[in-house]
Amino acid sequence: MVKKENPVVVKSIDFALKIIDFCEVLKEKGKFVIANQLLKSGTSIGANIHEAQNAESRVDFIHKIKIALKELEETKYWLILCERATSYPFKQDLKMDINELGLIMYKIVSTSKKNQQK
Repeated sequence: MVKKENPVVVKSIDFALKIIDFCEVLKEKGKFVIANQLLKSGTSIGANIHEAQNAESRVDFIHKIKIALKELEETKYWLILCERATSYPFKQDLKMDINELGLIMYKIVSTSKKNQQK
């Protein structure tokens, strides 16, 4: 039996790959501090989503997704700084991707909590 790919897992991997590429651009421009922070938080989203796929319980699953959401919010912060700083590059598609990923993840938490109460 072929296992169907989980859309949030796929999107988190795609996003992490885009973050890696963008951080390389930042590093080429000498923006090392934000590049390193963004690389850590931006790739951690997917790592936590992956970890949640093997959660021990629904509570554990929700907890791991919430950790991924914290990393997502931190990533948004670094992207906002890049967007607003005149001396930093910025890629609009990263902002759209992280907002889409966030909507999916918040819905996952909401649905999981509702199902937990049943």
